[in-house]
Amino acid sequence: MFSFAYPKLLLLLLLVPAFVALYAWARYARRKNLRKFGNIKVLGPLMPEVSPYKPPIKITLQMIALGLMIIALARPWGGVKDEKTVKEGIEVVIAVDASNSMLASSTGEENGIDRMRTAKLVLEKLINRLDNDRVGLIVYAGDAYTLIPVTSDYVSAKMFLNSIDPYQIDNQGTNIAAAIDMATKSFSEDKKIGKAIILITDAEDLEDRQSVMDAAKTAAKNDIQLDVVGLGSTTPVPIPIKGGGYLIDPETGEPVRTVLNEDLAAEVASAGKGIYVNASNKDALNELDKQLGTVKKTALESSFSAIHDELFGIFAWIALGFLVLDIFVLDRKIGWLDKITFFKKEEKK
Repeated sequence: MFSFAYPKLLLLLLLVPAFVALYAWARYARRKNLRKFGNIKVLGPLMPEVSPYKPPIKITLQMIALGLMIIALARPWGGVKDEKTVKEGIEVVIAVDASNSMLASSTGEENGIDRMRTAKLVLEKLINRLDNDRVGLIVYAGDAYTLIPVTSDYVSAKMFLNSIDPYQIDNQGTNIAAAIDMATKSFSEDKKIGKAIILITDAEDLEDRQSVMDAAKTAAKNDIQLDVVGLGSTTPVPIPIKGGGYLIDPETGEPVRTVLNEDLAAEVASAGKGIYVNASNKDALNELDKQLGTVKKTALESSFSAIHDELFGIFAWIALGFLVLDIFVLDRKIGWLDKITFFKKEEKK
């Protein structure tokens, strides 16, 4: 089967007979003008360098090259062949803390960028690096909820990520154990696929520390890597509330202040055979990406696509060959060839 990607360009082949006709007219006009000066056979010896057969050869070479270049521009296809594409990657479930403390500043300053915003920025950059991997999204506070199942649709994943708002979650708390358990159940059942959980938290006010450690260890036993990204600083900062002001402790009447519990976050990561990184660290994303690279990649999916066998190069190279040949064909006669007599009249006896 022979076809073209841009068949309309083949109309340019009409230029070939047009140029040949123009050449023929020019040759006719030249001979007509020469007749004004005398008989062509008599004038021939007066122009010893002019070759009568070189110009037709050159125009033939040029027109062949032009035709081949036009065919090459039309992008000829020589048929269709199947190409198999295999995507290798891992499955990653991201569990995002959406407790009220995530509304607090991620720095030591009260008016600094909030932890939730920092988490979204870090995760969006991470998702952009996942390439062929699949990603799922879980949000948790007092309970854990699946926001998006494991998917290759990164656009939707980032859209749901940006929709997370602690103000919309009534059941507050920091139930990390529930988040890890739900993330563990969110993966596919294929044990050959590498799996990892990325836990985003400030690791404060855990409801049941022992259950968190047990959940992390269970994930590790199931060959699921658990990495923890810490949000916040070790400097206590107040927690903003909707409508302005800060969250108040009803017992003391003072604003509730929150800090990042790095020791506990690192302990959870260690139990889950992963690493802990602080989101404020400029190398945090690279370290996390490097750690995910240790998870064994496997073929997630394979697809067949029909592609055409491109013949553009063949026609282009042949056209170039004719152009180079045309350069070496000069208009004047070949001296040594002119001395050879191919046909000789017999003398009458």
